[in-house]
Amino acid sequence: MAGKISFPVGVLFSGSGSYAQPARQGFRGAMTAIAHINASRRFPFNLQAHHFDPAGEADRYASLCRQLIRERDVRHVVGCTTSWSRKEAIPVVEKLDALLWYPCVYEGFEVSENLIYVAACANQHLVPLLDYIAPRFGSRAMLVGANYIWGWENNRIARDILHRSGGEVLGERFVSIGDTDIDHLIDEVREKRPDFILNNLIGPSSYAFLRAYQALGEADDRFRPEKCPIISCNLYEGEITGLGHAAAGHFTVSCYFRTLQSPENDSFLKTLAALDPGAIVDAFYAQAFSAVVMIAEAVMRCGSDDADLVRGALRGQSVDTPLGAISVDRWTNHVELPAHIGRARADGSFEIVKRSHEAIAPDPFLTSTPLVRPLGRDEVRPELRVVK
Repeated sequence: MAGKISFPVGVLFSGSGSYAQPARQGFRGAMTAIAHINASRRFPFNLQAHHFDPAGEADRYASLCRQLIRERDVRHVVGCTTSWSRKEAIPVVEKLDALLWYPCVYEGFEVSENLIYVAACANQHLVPLLDYIAPRFGSRAMLVGANYIWGWENNRIARDILHRSGGEVLGERFVSIGDTDIDHLIDEVREKRPDFILNNLIGPSSYAFLRAYQALGEADDRFRPEKCPIISCNLYEGEITGLGHAAAGHFTVSCYFRTLQSPENDSFLKTLAALDPGAIVDAFYAQAFSAVVMIAEAVMRCGSDDADLVRGALRGQSVDTPLGAISVDRWTNHVELPAHIGRARADGSFEIVKRSHEAIAPDPFLTSTPLVRPLGRDEVRPELRVVK
């Protein structure tokens, strides 16, 4: 629409590197949302995207974020995929009084006035996942993860919950981000025979582990997913589409699945059919899309892209997004989110085995989330299903 004012928005995702696949999903979701806002007659302004690509190099995020703010007059940056890259950008947005909209799940234990956390923290992903898995499969776990903060902290939280609740951690191993030499992990799983494996690996490391574990299950029935599943908090449709049967049967927790049946998701997928046909929509995509929608709604409410005004316009006030109607917690800048449990199918989709009907309040420091959990198999009651 002619005559619309434009507000610049930074988009900071990598197109290459060890976590390129989820980063590309975030980039595509953010850019599609910007096109959606600009095509809408509801908004009396446009959003102008400024994209910088750190190419998977963590030490480039701070300089590129600074460049977006100082040289492109950006007050809002949507991006960063890993906790490493996010922590590189935090000092920049805090010093220059901009907002970083972080659209990826993370481990928690962080709050900043200059961040809006648009995805789940541990009480919204890992805790509900353990609540579902341990009573059904057992509480003897093997923990594997990327050798940086996401793997360290998620494994620490899981270990704490299991130990407090009478479970057992049989082993905990880490590999460098992108490392696909994981035979030693498979050897240890074979030796220790856990009830389930918590997978906090990232990108190619995770894919290699799933493929090797499939081969282990074919050689030893004990390690088939229906008996000893791999569970993840960060493995979605965009990644399992290329894994086929290697991912099938394993579990993921997420605030969004493409197969979720809801009015919000129906409307979202209909919008994307026109704007981004052929997209493999997953949580990375939907969360980045939602971040842009939240920016636009807040700018509409306060009439400015000023960081303080935008933050104030969102706190305690819900915004309709593909993730549902969400609001920003005034104390933590995190959002309330549901935690659905999905079982991967070979076609790259998820069967939702447990749907969360209420959003979970964020508790990034786990100060109000009980860490002693009912982990015994006897805690599970039979679920009745209508069989045709």
